[in-house]
Amino acid sequence: MADIKQLEQTATQIRRDIVRMVHGCQSGHPGGSLGCADYFTALYFDVMKRKEGFDMDGIGEDIFFLSNGHISPVFYATLARAGYFDVKELATFRQINSRLQGHPTTHEHLPGIRVASGSLGQGISVALGAALAKKQNGDDNYVYALCGDGELEEGQNWEAIMAIPNLDVERLILTVDWNGQQIDGPTKEVMDLGDLPAKFKAFKWQVFVLEQGNDIAAISAKLKEAKQAAKPGSPVVILMKTVMGKGVDFMEGHHEWHGIAPNDEQLASALKQLPETPLGDY
Repeated sequence: MADIKQLEQTATQIRRDIVRMVHGCQSGHPGGSLGCADYFTALYFDVMKRKEGFDMDGIGEDIFFLSNGHISPVFYATLARAGYFDVKELATFRQINSRLQGHPTTHEHLPGIRVASGSLGQGISVALGAALAKKQNGDDNYVYALCGDGELEEGQNWEAIMAIPNLDVERLILTVDWNGQQIDGPTKEVMDLGDLPAKFKAFKWQVFVLEQGNDIAAISAKLKEAKQAAKPGSPVVILMKTVMGKGVDFMEGHHEWHGIAPNDEQLASALKQLPETPLGDY
């Protein structure tokens, strides 16, 4: 495992990037982005096998698909900090003619982005197609995907979830950001998902429940365990319990921060809680 202190500093820097990006354009989705900063850090800086540079086909390396594309701030910040593009470009988030649109797109040719996302409920299907392509090509690397728990209320998610084990898909690891929040309130009040582990098990998935979804060491360990467990006909899902707005006390656990930007005073408070790191701000 990579040095835990360095990983934690990276996650903190990504959180600083997120709040500054969203504040800068007064638009975006900070809550889910902050909640998933530890997952992205663990995935990109400790778990995924990545080649130098970037190409769309992803042959010979692990690939990742973000389904809940509204949390683009954490995705962009991670990609920049991982070297896919200059961190200074983060300052252009949601600006006119910027490659960093509110939801990731492919026509902007931004390194690290392999699919447009933001219309929820499609990412698992994309991951299925990519995993089938890797299997067809004899590429034994992994496909990772992230979706939100509220997202499981829509789209073709359950068609893909049913198809994946029946198509004997290999090396696909889905993670669900199980924060219990969505734009209109707690998921249990808006559209209760019921017994989510039981539902995945009914579709022949191996289910790992990660209670510490904001602990980088725990996330890395669970992802590595999932890699060992993923087998044909028995895909793995990690139900990762996170806290929306993690790291900023007035955002934590509040669905209102799903999609609003902090004002100047709130930004200052957030940055005070997220200490500067050796990586430096953009």
